[in-house]
Amino acid sequence: QVQLVESGGGSVQAGASLKLSCTASGYTGSNNCMGWFRRGPGKEREGVATIFTADGDTMYANSVKGRFTISQDNAKNTLYLQMNALNPEDTAMYYCAAGTCAGGWWSVGLSSYAYNYWGQGTQVTVSS
Repeated sequence: QVQLVESGGGSVQAGASLKLSCTASGYTGSNNCMGWFRRGPGKEREGVATIFTADGDTMYANSVKGRFTISQDNAKNTLYLQMNALNPEDTAMYYCAAGTCAGGWWSVGLSSYAYNYWGQGTQVTVSS
């Protein structure tokens, strides 16, 4: 079992930055990928960013490319999401996830079905 705990959310003005953290505990060795997902008000859950844990390769949704950066600190078992130039469309509950990404990380890395473990989420609210 893997436990994931997110932190770092908050309420900010448009244009501000936030950095989310996700600390993993339990047996994490079988997870090939980790990712950040979000669900905005009245919206479907969407994949925001993913990282292939073995080599640190990353992939982003088009909506956040160039503004968000996903990274990992293996020594601390922690995943990060640096979010810059936030806008009201980024308002959502943000979830950390870990999984095997069976089927090929490049193909499924931003798909929620590729992940087995989920955190409880941290709220990000961006006002204009």
